[in-house]
Amino acid sequence: MSHEQINQHLSNWTERESTAEAMIPLIGRLYRKNNVVTSVYGRAIINQSVIDIIRAHRFVRQVEDSELSVHDTLPILQAMDALELGRAHVDIGKLAVKFKEEGGDLVEFLKREIGSIVGQYAAQSEEEAHNDTKDVVLYGFGRIGRLLARILIEKAGGGNNLRLRAIVVRNGGAENDLEKRASLLRRDSVHGPFDGTITVDQKESALIANGNFIKVIYSDGPDKVDYTEYGINNAIVVDNTGKWRDEEGLGLHLKSKGVSRVILTAPGKGDIKNIVYGINNDWITDDDKILSAASCTTNAITPVLKAIDDEYGIEDGHVETVHSYTNDQNLIDNYHKGSRRGRSAPLNMVITETGAAKAVAKALPELKGKLTGNAIRVPTPNVSMAILNLNLKKDVDVEGVNDYLRDMALHSELQKQIDFVNSPEVVSTDFVGSRHAGVVDAQATIAGGKRLILYVWYDNEFGYSAQVVRVVNQMAGVTYPIFPKRARD
Repeated sequence: MSHEQINQHLSNWTERESTAEAMIPLIGRLYRKNNVVTSVYGRAIINQSVIDIIRAHRFVRQVEDSELSVHDTLPILQAMDALELGRAHVDIGKLAVKFKEEGGDLVEFLKREIGSIVGQYAAQSEEEAHNDTKDVVLYGFGRIGRLLARILIEKAGGGNNLRLRAIVVRNGGAENDLEKRASLLRRDSVHGPFDGTITVDQKESALIANGNFIKVIYSDGPDKVDYTEYGINNAIVVDNTGKWRDEEGLGLHLKSKGVSRVILTAPGKGDIKNIVYGINNDWITDDDKILSAASCTTNAITPVLKAIDDEYGIEDGHVETVHSYTNDQNLIDNYHKGSRRGRSAPLNMVITETGAAKAVAKALPELKGKLTGNAIRVPTPNVSMAILNLNLKKDVDVEGVNDYLRDMALHSELQKQIDFVNSPEVVSTDFVGSRHAGVVDAQATIAGGKRLILYVWYDNEFGYSAQVVRVVNQMAGVTYPIFPKRARD
């Protein structure tokens, strides 16, 4: 290779960096002014670095026949910036690919694709924006609670009308309790550092994260807090403790002043609706005061199972979960009321039960009685896998089912829930931080006749937390149209 050719590679890279740099203020302005969340094939690009934006474009080569360049998407952003858009989620990657295929005038193309939000920008005063927000309280601040906090704080910059107002915890007994809470939010051994700044206001008993004032309330019961004392009204309480899972227990929250609705981040018991966003969130009504966001595994497998059942029909099947250990298990061998769970989590694979297979039927009744399930806890701290071993009503082959699931991941109403990867080298840590409920591993698919085996990765912490926030958004009446509706006819 000549010296000139070698230099050309570097020149091409620096040009892409320069283009990505030009995209950042446009992405930020659309987000903070218009409440437009931009992405590239499902990869959000708000608050991302130049390298992250380029990497999001490179991902497209895994799922499309050709690569996508930042030179293709920059004109899309520039045109959108001038169209006074209303709030929405817009995938500029899919729009760019479709525009390359169709050609023509870019502005006219965008008016066809996202016409319902063109010219819908409505400026709000600071007081109007405040009155339009929905108060959210996190009851419990463990693994899921802290990740929910990260997502809510991140999204507050776009004025998405959800505002994290408080967290409720038991006093840990340490003099520096607030500092410890802040440190756990600031640093995470799995998900890395918090993206921003966090300060502690000891006088007000609060954390200030990226400008968000979050009151820290100490309480030993869900019915013992008067939230109105802190200016919190009609709040949605997200219970992350898992201690109360039936209507009677969770109903205690509603006895506290300032609370209007409650959502549980675990499977609910009794008649509580278990919601898997994207599947049965249309069951949510204004009359519902208590809801469950089901489990991480139920959220991971239900969208894929629905997609397969809709296209091929499921006779029956078995779900085997290979699940990372959780803090319900022991670090070293010790007493545990559950079978086998008392054995050291970092040293053993542990066979245990899972209710996810049966729980699928609570969100997808057509699969009631068709699935069995079991689980193996393994010595990894995060990211799990579900193996779906299914008997179908129609014949299926690997290429056909992968093409179908790829299309579902990219262009269907389940695109926020189902992701798709087609690489022979991915392993569990590659899915840390995934905001999809589950990721289909195309290279592992086994199919023949009416038999199908699918491998679905999922970040059982972050992906699940993203699903919870989607449910909270709907409970609060905050919904965003998603564009393009379909990238292809």
